[in-house]
Amino acid sequence: MHLCQMIQNDGYKKEDKNMTKVIMHGCNGHMGQVISKIIEEDETIEIVAGVDPFDEGKNPYPVFSSIADCDVDADAIIDFSNVKAIDGLLDYCEEKKVPVVLCTTGLSEEQIARAESVSKTNAVLRSANMSLGINTLMDLLKKATAVFAEAGFDVEIVEKHHNQKLDAPSGTALALADSVNSVLNNEYEYVYDRSQVRKKREKKEIGISAIRGGNIVGEHDVIFAGQDEVITFRHTAYSKAVFGKGAVEAAKFLAGKPAGFYDMADVIAAK
Repeated sequence: MHLCQMIQNDGYKKEDKNMTKVIMHGCNGHMGQVISKIIEEDETIEIVAGVDPFDEGKNPYPVFSSIADCDVDADAIIDFSNVKAIDGLLDYCEEKKVPVVLCTTGLSEEQIARAESVSKTNAVLRSANMSLGINTLMDLLKKATAVFAEAGFDVEIVEKHHNQKLDAPSGTALALADSVNSVLNNEYEYVYDRSQVRKKREKKEIGISAIRGGNIVGEHDVIFAGQDEVITFRHTAYSKAVFGKGAVEAAKFLAGKPAGFYDMADVIAAK
């Protein structure tokens, strides 16, 4: 560790000894820097170390080129890195018994299975969307579906994202659909395109539409359409900071938790 980093780190430490201490895995990426700023303004949590192969000494905490080199004790790890770094991270968490909030997307089925395996001896949290708002919305949708579906309301989901997004529909849209469908015994079919079939809408279907344009961070509408009335639940993300805030709250929640595979619904339930 460089002397300047030691001095910076000492100046960064907060006074409350009971606060959550975290390692930021992928600290120099966009989300790593967003989370660093969020934590800097939060008196209940601090970053004690970062991990990133590229570092310019700009962080007020020590940075290691790989998680295997990190020798700083922490209550939890927040991961916003790269799929290539996940295997090493899970090995580290399993060995050190450090809870981890997995936020990196695009994990392979093998990596997800590995995370589930690690959760048998360690606390692991992973969600399709880290936003507190989206996860609260999922809970609200379950309650709304129990009322509106029985009354014959149709369910449609419309999601909007920037023109650089590769997948459609978004993982969040599918997660919202899953929340609705879980109340319906998973009997409803997801319909993504009606252009090739000329027929009336089936009762047991959930329509999911995707819009791509501009620099829209993320917008999701869940529409319950009934006879002479429409109820719309909308979540709008104006910046990716909403995902960072959720990750921070997840780390606070996960610190000290027993082994298990958690998601953001557990964080919401604990509020």
